[in-house]
Amino acid sequence: MSRIRAFAAFWYDFVIGDDWRVALGVVLALAATAGLVHGGVNAWWLLPVVVAALLGLSLLRVVRAARQS
Repeated sequence: MSRIRAFAAFWYDFVIGDDWRVALGVVLALAATAGLVHGGVNAWWLLPVVVAALLGLSLLRVVRAARQS
């Protein structure tokens, strides 16, 4: 494996990890926060709220999957 491919694979695994939905949610929350701040809204609170909600949803999904198996 080339060094560039290994580097890209590391970053993909680091950012996406086990759940692509959480990574996508964080990216969307960052974009929403940036958009609100650019619009003049004090939106520092949005990112922690979204990350906490995403964590809860991710855990709920894992618990449901564990109960079914």
